[in-house]
Amino acid sequence: MRRVSPTETGRTTTETVDTDAGPARITWLPAKKPRLVLAVGHGAGGGIEARDLQALAAVVPAHGVSVALVEQPWRVAGKKLAAAPKTLDTGWRGLWPALAAPGLPVVSGGRSAGARVACRTATELGAHAVLALSFPLHPPGRPEKSREDELLGSGVPTLVVQGGHDPFGRPGEFPPGEYEITEVPYADHGFAVPKKAGPTQDQALEIVTAAVTAWLDRLP
Repeated sequence: MRRVSPTETGRTTTETVDTDAGPARITWLPAKKPRLVLAVGHGAGGGIEARDLQALAAVVPAHGVSVALVEQPWRVAGKKLAAAPKTLDTGWRGLWPALAAPGLPVVSGGRSAGARVACRTATELGAHAVLALSFPLHPPGRPEKSREDELLGSGVPTLVVQGGHDPFGRPGEFPPGEYEITEVPYADHGFAVPKKAGPTQDQALEIVTAAVTAWLDRLP
């Protein structure tokens, strides 16, 4: 793996990393005195501009956790379609040495397809824990196509944050297991909430960030 020197952009640092799946990119948002790194990847339909990833990037560093927003090679290359799951795992593996370079425990995470990658590779890579945002338990309308084995097989402390109206799996559909789950009422797969719903959009994102920061604070 070849690492390219980071470029400074204000407090953030952008780093390009060569992987066997192609060049990937990490945007670092450092904590002043970090004790953990939270690495989060995007889903198959978007990038690190996702509302939940940006909300976490704005809040989590104040809790002593540096955030690494990870862009998979297919996204860096400007492609519109995500790579196959095995290729996503290859990209994540190639990024891991850079994520672990600060010498801190790494919480592996992501939203949607990125959450699946984090679960599938956690034990192999030595992740400290897994954060699964909008875990796609099954394709919409296909509950028989369950991906629960990926979630249950993470092998490390795991937090799922799930929209109450997520068509890829509502909280009540999730199987029992050794993980925690937080529901964001009325939210869809992207944590968007209807205007007439109980919580506002800002309040929905506050549920996400509060759940994640409280969980991170409890991790050893």
